[in-house]
Amino acid sequence: MTRFLRTVIGHAMALSAGLVLVSGVHAEMSRLEDGDLASVSGQGGIYLSGDVSINELGGPVQNSYFGSCSDTAKKCGARLAYQLKENGGWMVLDDIRGKFSFEGLTLKVRDIDSGFGGDGELFNRDVLEIGLPNIVRFDSVEFKVATSSTARPTDPGFQQTDIFSIQMQGDVMLEGNLLVFPTGSP
Repeated sequence: MTRFLRTVIGHAMALSAGLVLVSGVHAEMSRLEDGDLASVSGQGGIYLSGDVSINELGGPVQNSYFGSCSDTAKKCGARLAYQLKENGGWMVLDDIRGKFSFEGLTLKVRDIDSGFGGDGELFNRDVLEIGLPNIVRFDSVEFKVATSSTARPTDPGFQQTDIFSIQMQGDVMLEGNLLVFPTGSP
């Protein structure tokens, strides 16, 4: 998959560069072959900006997919559940709602072949690097951190223990990169 990502990113960048060059000339477009792209160099990656709204209180329309969000609703918003070990309990972010805005989130593939206390050389593989944006804005964001017996509240035997609730407003400054390492054999 890593080679595939690099190929897609490389093709997209070459196509973008080609479109910029030809836009002023009004020349006919032609297909680029792999050999033609071999001489193209640059940085690969994706730069993302956007807004994500989930059942925003006071927002224009409440998304019924995530439940009804009246002020008296017990369950409202999205749920993110992850199991820490096979056949173990679940950690959940529950009742997620509000508006998240970000500018400058980047995605790219990074080769790890050194560093990490000497483990990088042994690892010697590609990882997904998520570049954290400079500013993330939160507008009326709320969610709960909890433990749960099942992934979904509708599953049989569901029991949940809320650990704490979070409410956030304003800007958060993020720096650095998040590396996503593959598991299993290459």
